[in-house]
Amino acid sequence: MSSSEPGRTAHRQGPWAAGASLAVRPITSAEHLAFVRRQRSVSFLQTPAWGRVKTEWRSESLGWYDGRELVGAGLVLHRPVPRLDRYTLAYVPEGPAVDWTGDVGAWLDPLAARLRAHGAFAIRLGPPVRTSTWSAGQVKEGLADPRISRFTEMPGHWADPVGAHVTDRLRDAGWLPQSPEDGFGTGHPQFKFEIPLTGRTEDDVLTGMNQQWRRNIKKAAKAGVEVTAGEGPGDLAAFHALYAHTAERDRFTPRPLRYFETMFAALGAEDPGRIRLYLARHEGDLVAAAVLVRVGAHAVYAYGASSTGKREVRGSNACQWAMIRDSLAAGCDVYDLRGITPTLDADDPHAGLIKFKAGTGGQAVRYVGEWDLPLRPVVYRAFGLYLKRRESARRRGRA
Repeated sequence: MSSSEPGRTAHRQGPWAAGASLAVRPITSAEHLAFVRRQRSVSFLQTPAWGRVKTEWRSESLGWYDGRELVGAGLVLHRPVPRLDRYTLAYVPEGPAVDWTGDVGAWLDPLAARLRAHGAFAIRLGPPVRTSTWSAGQVKEGLADPRISRFTEMPGHWADPVGAHVTDRLRDAGWLPQSPEDGFGTGHPQFKFEIPLTGRTEDDVLTGMNQQWRRNIKKAAKAGVEVTAGEGPGDLAAFHALYAHTAERDRFTPRPLRYFETMFAALGAEDPGRIRLYLARHEGDLVAAAVLVRVGAHAVYAYGASSTGKREVRGSNACQWAMIRDSLAAGCDVYDLRGITPTLDADDPHAGLIKFKAGTGGQAVRYVGEWDLPLRPVVYRAFGLYLKRRESARRRGRA
C-alpha cells in the first residue's frame, strides 16, 4: 500500500509502476462510487455526484484498468471553447484518484490519448499530492519575522519526496503549471490549512489550539451558543441569507441559493453522510453557519458565513469546533480548512485568515497545484487569449 496520509490516494502498487500498460475507459457512476468507497481519502470534487453539481460542465467518469481490475478513477469536467464547441478543456479537479507514487506517465499518458481522441484541446488537473508542510508554530514564527514574506522562504519545512517526484515528471512531460503567485486563481488553491486528526482525541486537538481559539470556544459555550445540524430547505435558505450578508461585508461574489440546493441534493443522494449544514444560534439569532463535506477519512470545511452583529459570542468558533468534533467521531484523518495564500507578510490583507487558521494548531500544506497539458496547441492558445479578454472585461467592470 502507498501512504494513507491525507492528500495522497492510497492504492496497492501494481505492475504498471514498472511500465506495464494501463487502459483508460468510461465507467458508470455506480462503478466510480464503488471505487471511491474503497479508498481512504478522495476529494469530494472527484466523486460522481460532483459532476451533477457542476451543471455548466459536461461530466464523465473514467477508470484505469490493469487487465480487468479497476485500479484508478477520475471525474472529468468538460468545458467547451466559445465558438468551437467540438473542442473542450478536460478538467480533473483535485484528481485523478490514482497511485501517484508510481510511474506518473503510466497513468497520464493513456488519459491524454483518450481525451485527445474525444475532442479535448487540453487537460487541466490538480494531483492530490503534497510537496511541503509547515507547522502552526512555524507559521507563527514566519508571520512575526519581517525578513520572511512567503512560505517558500521559510526554512525547516517538511518536503514530501512524492510531491517532488510528481512535479518533476509533469514538467518533464510538457505539463504547464497554472497555480498563480498569490495562491488563488480560477481553479482550486495550491496552499491549504489542515488539522491532522489521526490518533488524536478531542482534548489533544483542543490542547493544540492557541489560547485565543480555546478561549473563544469556551466563550461561545458560556454565552449559550447552540450549534445544530440543518434540516430542510428552510435552514439552507437561512444559511444562504447569512452567506450573502458575509459576501457583501467581505467583498466576494456569492453563489446563488440554487447552487447550494443542487449541491446538497446531489451529494446527499450519493451518501447520506457526505454533506452537512451546521447552524450556530444565540438566543434565537443565527450568528454563524458552515458546510462540511466528508469523503472517507477526509473532512472539508467547504463554506462558511457569519453575522456582523454578536461577533463577541464567537459563533464561528463554535461551528468549527462542532465540525472538528464530528470529524473526529467519524474517524477522519484530517480536517481540511481549505485555501490560504502563500503570504507570510503580516501587512498582507490575507494574513488575518492565515492567523485565524493557524490558531487551530494545524499545519499549512502546499500541494503540487494545477497543471495544463496542451493537446491542440493552437486551440489552447486561443482559449488563453479568450480568458485574458474576459478577465480584462471583468476588471473594467469593477472600475
